[in-house]
Amino acid sequence: VMTLKRNRSCRHILLNSGFRIRHSIHNGVTKTSLLSSHNICSGAERTWIKPAGFDTGVKTYNSLTKQKEPLVLAQERIATWYSCGPTVYDHAHLGHACSYVRFDILQRILSRIFEINVIHVMVITDIDDKIIQRSLEQNISPTVLARMHEEEFKRDMQALRVLPPAVYMRVTDNIPQIVAFIKRIIGNGHAYVTSQGNVYFDTQSIGNRYGKLVNLGGIVGELGAQDKRDPRDFALWKASKPHEPHWESPWGQGRPGWHIECSTIASSVFGSQLDIHSGGIDLAFPHHENEIAQSEAYHQCEQWGNYFLHSGHLHLKGSVEKMSKSLKNYVTIKDFLKSYTANEFRLFCLLTRYRSAIDYSDASMSEARSTLSTISAFCHNAQAYMQGHLQCQPIEEGILWERLSATQSSVRKALADDFDTPKTVDAIMSLIHHGNCQLQPTAKVDGPRSPAVFGAMLSYVREIMDEVHDSSGVLNNVVEELVHFRSEVRKFALSVEDQAPQDPLTGSEIQKRHPQPDRVPLLNACDAFRNNLAPLGVHIKDRGTNSTWEITRRGETRKN
Repeated sequence: VMTLKRNRSCRHILLNSGFRIRHSIHNGVTKTSLLSSHNICSGAERTWIKPAGFDTGVKTYNSLTKQKEPLVLAQERIATWYSCGPTVYDHAHLGHACSYVRFDILQRILSRIFEINVIHVMVITDIDDKIIQRSLEQNISPTVLARMHEEEFKRDMQALRVLPPAVYMRVTDNIPQIVAFIKRIIGNGHAYVTSQGNVYFDTQSIGNRYGKLVNLGGIVGELGAQDKRDPRDFALWKASKPHEPHWESPWGQGRPGWHIECSTIASSVFGSQLDIHSGGIDLAFPHHENEIAQSEAYHQCEQWGNYFLHSGHLHLKGSVEKMSKSLKNYVTIKDFLKSYTANEFRLFCLLTRYRSAIDYSDASMSEARSTLSTISAFCHNAQAYMQGHLQCQPIEEGILWERLSATQSSVRKALADDFDTPKTVDAIMSLIHHGNCQLQPTAKVDGPRSPAVFGAMLSYVREIMDEVHDSSGVLNNVVEELVHFRSEVRKFALSVEDQAPQDPLTGSEIQKRHPQPDRVPLLNACDAFRNNLAPLGVHIKDRGTNSTWEITRRGETRKN
């Protein structure tokens, strides 16, 4: 979620599970959270049940088993997907963006490459300790604060080209459902009400089933709460405190605990079975662990979520800590997009596996920018060749068709192997390299042209790399008309009425023809027009008497 860590003074204990359990004190209450020391943790002795249903042909790393598993969906070509959204009390930063963009990439792969309809639901946490605290600091309503940052988050996601979920759902819009969810957990014997009006989940009631994601051993939870039976128990409902937002419930006025919101909302949409649950690795414990416990206690089922996917942290280069507000080492999405484009950041994410930690630096962003520029240049030149604006020697067409077929096969294989995007980018760049080797301009063409193979390559690269195109087309049409007018002027200025004298023996021209002197100012004006547009992002390339153009601007590239 957007932020789920408090400013803390902490001590860390490294367990054999591969995760670090963090005990810390906040507002007099000892909290327990978990961070990944690496991406694999040893499995608890709990059996994962392979779902029955539609095998997608994809294998994905499942945090429940700590290994790759075949992705099997309950319904054919339909994936139910729940993700933890932001806690909207502050600006989103690049660490949040990394997780959201990475999972957006995975969803696009499933839908576009493997033809799976992804039904994605995301929760907006709009009531929380931090929201309340920040609203008091700014002297505004918690609701107003949450709405402001919710809209900002949605704008940030749109700017990053992250597809919105099928629906956003707010916690405060689902209080009656949350109350009913808690009542049923109590009725099933897995929660209890204290004399102070708090409701806690009873972890002892499910025995060793608590700890499906992480082998907790003897780890304790919130030690500071005095009305709990077991330190590992966690709040489902919090009794209200003075000057805090609250709602009515059978246990008195209060508000939901953090974890219960996701279990309730996911269940309200998807019922007792969920295909995929995603989030940052820092959410594995306690958040996702507690979601599992609550949901299985509510539904009385053995396995609620079949696959848990976790993305790695974003680190500033040279730092072992993740980007976070508490460490004051973050970059807001808005500030980032002043220097880089959404496509450059997306390619930056593609260059590493989604569940790996990723180092952010100017050097890594420069690599992404350079790679994107190479892709863009190939698309531009391939299109120019197809239009007849780029003249080349005869193309070895058979070789390119073979390369394209091999690339399509290797890309599908890589993406089916836990969404291996780095290997996919390597395959695409290799295809582009072989295309560029044959797109060598020449002044004289001798032989047939082969536009079809470049059309196929261009379509495939765009499909995989998901290039952005202007939907309105207005700017495209204006630039097209301007460049066409300029081309007509250049043709007129370059034309020569008088034939140059020829050698009587060879028939070749004795001297090179030159534009007529009175037309040279027109050529100079055309050159000035081209040079003046370049700083504005419109790049015109003259190819003989023909011209091609390209628009490069933050967040978009358009060509003709």
